Amino acid sequence: MNIWTIRAGKYGEQEQACLNEKLVTISWNDLPNLMSFANRDQLAVAYQKLYEEPNKLKVGITAGQLWRFANEIEVGDLVALPSKAQAVIHIGKVEGAYQFQQKSKDVLHWRPVTWLRTIPRAEFDQDLLYSFGSLLTVSQVNRPDAAQRVLRMVQGKSAEVAVKAAVEETQEDFDISQHAVDQISKLIARKFKGHAFARLVDEILRAQGYVTHLSPPGADGGIDILAGSGSLGFERPQICVQIKSTTAQADVKTLRELQGVMRRVKADVALLVSWNGFQANVQKEARDEFFSIRLWSANDVVENIFRYYDKFSDELKAEMPLKRIWVLVEEE
Repeated sequence: MNIWTIRAGKYGEQEQACLNEKLVTISWNDLPNLMSFANRDQLAVAYQKLYEEPNKLKVGITAGQLWRFANEIEVGDLVALPSKAQAVIHIGKVEGAYQFQQKSKDVLHWRPVTWLRTIPRAEFDQDLLYSFGSLLTVSQVNRPDAAQRVLRMVQGKSAEVAVKAAVEETQEDFDISQHAVDQISKLIARKFKGHAFARLVDEILRAQGYVTHLSPPGADGGIDILAGSGSLGFERPQICVQIKSTTAQADVKTLRELQGVMRRVKADVALLVSWNGFQANVQKEARDEFFSIRLWSANDVVENIFRYYDKFSDELKAEMPLKRIWVLVEEE
């Protein structure tokens, strides 16, 4: 059994279709049935001709991904679909052969999958995150015992070989910015739990210019933070904030409870922060409340840390020491 990373579009535009339709898919929908090619070289020639790609190296790399998707991924293999919307990775099991069939508007080349579990990125060992951060659309995860380790995580067990695997490296291109986010997310998951996580969100809101009241540790009646604009916090918008730092994704009950709290304290808007993201029905219902409720997952928290870090207190900076760096972006 192997495990493969398969992306759902550059911006995650096919992620929801993959989850809803129980499949993994790739782009390049102008290509015909991939099983019509006798070998990888024929596929490369067709790709080069169709897309008029002058770069032979890119032609070879892309043809390799397409060939692997149709021919080398086996039934029973695991797939990892990194989410662009939340700091999670969807894990599934391949249930059938490659299909060339219009499944939906943007889904033509696909493999049927049973989705097993959605796991926060911070729970994976760093070597696996390197592989999940590959810049390729389709890539095999070649870390030691990768499939067995991920399967244990799906089953709610610890990855027994994590220490051994973490020290072994392979050469592969990966998303360096995502690597930085993963490192910071791991630190937050380790050091900012419970009330400490609420304190971190409070720091972000104060850096944005809000006057805040942070509830003390313990029962909070559904209110972790109250925030208002203006020098005394009396100006609008006035916000009530509920924060979940548990490993579970926030459910729709939590969202509806926050709506009740918002009415009770007469807040204009509400913010629901869930470190490990939200169940699909929460995201759907929150869209209907766009002008009154916002959702923040780990990605949003880290993005706001980057944006407002310079305004954080010295105490918080000492707990989370970060340094801005510049890197050259390789041309495609």
